[in-house]
Amino acid sequence: MSQNPVLMVVLMVGMIAVMYFVTIRPQKKRQKDEQAMRDNLQIGDEITTIGGIMGRVVTVKEDSLILETGADRTKLRIIRTAVGVNNTAQEKLEAERDAAKAEQQQAQEEKLADAGKKRKKSRKGDPEDRDA
Repeated sequence: MSQNPVLMVVLMVGMIAVMYFVTIRPQKKRQKDEQAMRDNLQIGDEITTIGGIMGRVVTVKEDSLILETGADRTKLRIIRTAVGVNNTAQEKLEAERDAAKAEQQQAQEEKLADAGKKRKKSRKGDPEDRDA
């Protein structure tokens, strides 16, 4: 039994394509998002470094940041690539999500209330109710 060499090439290309879409592409997207977050840092943002240091951005330079940490306002100079999370942006995102959820829930409750009013109106007009 000999296998078709064209089929083997097609399978190899398919496996490489799957690997690209499963591992490489999401990683590149994540890196792009992280770089955008680091480029958009502003003075006053609360950040956490990849080492776990939390602080407020005091100065933004081209390749570094100066953080103010702790109650004694210790200042640290770090490189931009050391920023792990922009807590200020995360809080804004969570607030937007919560507001959207609340708005969605309110719209759903109004829809249910309107449906309940329509049922009451239709029951008042039922011929069976008039006979009773």
